[in-house]
Amino acid sequence: MKVLAAAFVVVLACPAFAETGEEGVEEGFSLLEEGARIIMRSMLDNIGPKLDEMQDGLDGAMQEIEPHLTELMDMIGDLQNYHAPERLPNGDIILRRKVPEEAIELGPNGEIEI
Repeated sequence: MKVLAAAFVVVLACPAFAETGEEGVEEGFSLLEEGARIIMRSMLDNIGPKLDEMQDGLDGAMQEIEPHLTELMDMIGDLQNYHAPERLPNGDIILRRKVPEEAIELGPNGEIEI
């Protein structure tokens, strides 16, 4: 990864150094630029199929999850019917539905029984 970053920096810096007008420097940087391009192209050729596999896997997962998410959204309804999320001392996160205050029954320590 460090090599890739270094090659990228060299490629970006090449045009700035190439304008110096020195023939040897210009040719050397153009060779470095071409080498960096070859390395980048090779890396993309190697990574491309893996990225395609990952995309196919994500698409499959979304097809499996989508009916469950739809069912969950139907159960929840409009999010404006809920208060902001709260974190309990034990680490649980709850979403309280907005209801009249008298409908909420508090336990002995001021906690709500879930």
